[in-house]
Amino acid sequence: MIVLIIAASAGLCVAAVVGLVATMVRGDEASVAEDRLSTLTDMGRRDLVGKADDVLMLRNSTEGTTNFLEDWMARKFNMNVALEQADIKLPLSKFGLMCVGLAGTGAAAGLFAPMPYLTAPLAGVSLFFLPFLWVLMKRKERINKFNAQLPEALEMLSRSLRAGHSLGAGFGLISDEMQDPLAREFGRCFDEQNLGVPLEKSIEAMTLRIPNLDLRFFATAVSLQRQTGGDLAEILDKIGRLVRARYRLAGQIQALTGEGRLSGIVLLALPPGLFIMMLVLNKEYVMKLFTDPMGQWMLGGAIVMQLLGALVIKKIIDIKV
Repeated sequence: MIVLIIAASAGLCVAAVVGLVATMVRGDEASVAEDRLSTLTDMGRRDLVGKADDVLMLRNSTEGTTNFLEDWMARKFNMNVALEQADIKLPLSKFGLMCVGLAGTGAAAGLFAPMPYLTAPLAGVSLFFLPFLWVLMKRKERINKFNAQLPEALEMLSRSLRAGHSLGAGFGLISDEMQDPLAREFGRCFDEQNLGVPLEKSIEAMTLRIPNLDLRFFATAVSLQRQTGGDLAEILDKIGRLVRARYRLAGQIQALTGEGRLSGIVLLALPPGLFIMMLVLNKEYVMKLFTDPMGQWMLGGAIVMQLLGALVIKKIIDIKV
């Protein structure tokens, strides 16, 4: 029984590393367009990130880093911003302790399990990055939900402006009438401007909490309209129609690439599943992968090929809209 638990844990660790590497390698597909939009408003995105304490007002950013682990996570992986974008109310210090605790548990399990000592650091590193994968999944889920709500929010804001309300009052209406996460973000902008924060900075801060290209269009439109004038309601209607068209196109692409995504899931899950099945049917045959030097090299090569295969499949099915 303990061997099955160890095998399942090893498969989970490999899957976590594969997902983390694939997500990190994908990068920010809209960074070029966002930089151009930021240039139009003379508010560079990098400047905003550098002034997170004044503009972004993130819970985790204002706490500051207190040790090497927190500083490394904030500097290399920008985890303080990722936690805020995922709406995880967890300080960066506690998140780091959770990662270290999982890594220590994995390393201890690898040392005491009837497996080569080489698996101990591998299990420790894999479990260390498992919370990173969880944060990225929560972040992606929240951003996707926000994207689906954005067209309706823009249309509601446009109708509010035509009815004679101010832009700030429209933000308050959206926070009251719509659901989270969009209602929370627009309500946060509404509260910030009531406390004296300029509306442009509040909207720019929201674009950092929700990295969405369509939201950047909205922020640029609001900033330019307040500087040069114009019919903001008509602009919001056009942006709303554009967002809906992009969302429909993304759904069509999601449907067309469904076969490739399913093939990737099957191909990536097949080796760990076959390993567990062979472990049940013929344990001595499978354990040679851990006891024999050649088997250890083959196991390492299989893990590397799993990672490469995940990256290739991700590249094939990742179609930018």
